[in-house]
Amino acid sequence: MLASRPGVLPCVPLLNTPYNRWSNPPPLLAGPAVRAPTRLVSLVGYVLNLPALIAPIADDMKAVDAVIRDRLNSDVVLIRTIGDYIIGAGGKRMRPAMVLMVARALGYEGTHHQLLAAVVEFIHTATLLHDDVVDESDLRRGRETANAVFGNAASVLVGDYLYSRSIEMMVEADSMRIMSILSEATTVIAEGEVLQLLNVHDPDVSQERYLQVVRYKTAKLFEAAAQVGAVLAGASPEQEAAAAAYGRHVGTAFQLVDDVLDYSGDAAALGKNVGDDLREGKPTLPLIRVMEVGTPEQQQLIRDAIKTGDADFVAVAAAIQATDALEHARQAAVAEADRAREALSIYPVSPFLNSLLEFCAFAVNRDR
Repeated sequence: MLASRPGVLPCVPLLNTPYNRWSNPPPLLAGPAVRAPTRLVSLVGYVLNLPALIAPIADDMKAVDAVIRDRLNSDVVLIRTIGDYIIGAGGKRMRPAMVLMVARALGYEGTHHQLLAAVVEFIHTATLLHDDVVDESDLRRGRETANAVFGNAASVLVGDYLYSRSIEMMVEADSMRIMSILSEATTVIAEGEVLQLLNVHDPDVSQERYLQVVRYKTAKLFEAAAQVGAVLAGASPEQEAAAAAYGRHVGTAFQLVDDVLDYSGDAAALGKNVGDDLREGKPTLPLIRVMEVGTPEQQQLIRDAIKTGDADFVAVAAAIQATDALEHARQAAVAEADRAREALSIYPVSPFLNSLLEFCAFAVNRDR
């Protein structure tokens, strides 16, 4: 088992355990305000509408947008320009929505959740700016990345500004607990970036090592967002732990589906180039799965592709389609989403809880 940081749950090789997507789940919640707790995969084919999911916090989301615009203001014109460019590109805003939704689900009625949701979005945006420089990406959310337009140096420095600004803002919440959660999250995310860098062009990366990167690099900010919402609402230790687990599992499911879409999605829908991970030499779960169950020829093809990042994408995609690699990854995502739903079984029934549960379905059934 790989070692983990203090405060970060160790990665368990859950993907090595067969998962029956059709098994009946245990009852999660009772009450008229909660939809029947069916297996998430039953929603495959159902188009989940993200604006509808966040409808209970629509006013809060507008307030968060106002905070973001206000706090992006700077006397340095380039900071405002790049900040507006990135924020204007849109995005799902799932992480800030999670802060708002968990806080409201636990009865919070103040306004600090809007400030902290903006903090989470600033941290996320800073990671995107840095990611695109490291990965040499040129397309995100359907348009050129900031580094492609403004250059690497400007993108890195504005990312640094957003990190600094987020620290300044989180102080205003006057909660050492919240500062501890968010500061630890930024540290873990940075470690995840370095871990991923170490895995690049390494065909011997195991599922366990892959999951460790996912937990650190992607799931940690989801976890922190949900946990901050709970702390702000004065949650019990059990409710706070449940929020953290919920965010961690939703974030993991989200990344697993991202990896599937990299080999099955449409570039126009995704807003990025299909196959980017392969070109960057990243051994994601579909590739790891082919190396486990594929023919010797398919295994060698994938190994060479990861090593060079310059393989025939059509041939690699054919090898993935010829195995159960995509289905394996999707089932793993569904398993994570189910764990997220189960974590919230102790939460009171409300429209906010409904939306949190439907976030799980959205994470695994989206096409972008």
